[in-house]
Amino acid sequence: MSISIITACFNNLSTIECCRQSVKSQSIPAEQVFIDGVSTDGTADWLRKTVVKEPAVRFVSEPDQGIYDAMNKGIRLASGDIIGTLNADDYYADERVLARVTEVMSDTRIDACYGDIVYVHADSGPFLTADKSLLPAPSERVIRTWHAGTQGEKWSRATSAPWSPRALVSNPWLWGWMPPHPTLFVRRHILETLGLFRLDLGTSADYELMLRLLNKHRLRCAYIPEVLVKMRIGGVSTRSLSNRLKAHLNDWKAWRVNGLCPFPWTVPMKPLRKIGQWTAD
Repeated sequence: MSISIITACFNNLSTIECCRQSVKSQSIPAEQVFIDGVSTDGTADWLRKTVVKEPAVRFVSEPDQGIYDAMNKGIRLASGDIIGTLNADDYYADERVLARVTEVMSDTRIDACYGDIVYVHADSGPFLTADKSLLPAPSERVIRTWHAGTQGEKWSRATSAPWSPRALVSNPWLWGWMPPHPTLFVRRHILETLGLFRLDLGTSADYELMLRLLNKHRLRCAYIPEVLVKMRIGGVSTRSLSNRLKAHLNDWKAWRVNGLCPFPWTVPMKPLRKIGQWTAD
């Protein structure tokens, strides 16, 4: 059972080495597929000179339609049995993350797994300096902690149970729950069968994909109760009020395109459930 990690990048020279080392240092080997959107800060040149010499790396640099188009390209190029994504600004929490994923996914009844994530300040984690040396950060400043919980796991394991109003109400998606996408690992053949990211949904493309896989098609999903990924703050969907509004409207669309009917409070509950994450330890 092999793993492929998809990394979409664009002008990430200062953090790309940290991202790569977090994959390379894993206790089990993994293929990493870099899809670069024609960076202008030297990211593509660094990848071309440094990373492509490694046998477990694939690299493409060409124009794309954004991060989810790049991720789709990466998934199509990947050869692993299991697919995960790791943003160029992010890194794994420790060297055994992928080992824990393979342990869980060794159960052939499990289609996907996910874990917890912490958001750290933008200056946290190692950085690539101007002379191309990796500068370790003095400390990590945790801003937000997302404990994904077992709700999705319990829901997915109820797939064989007969439908009932109680089962409908117990669906955590209807109450704003979702797993953190950077921690999600899915079997490649499932993505090939059920489809990749929809580019017409903007920054809600990851939400729609998870909604489609885990809610509509009820994949058997396992929860790993540990922090798997450390994400630097500053994602596209949080950069402005207008971006947040677009994401909110696209969240509603994600339900409609899948023929699913949310409660009136389902989508508003999605950000509200995250309030407590900012005060978590």
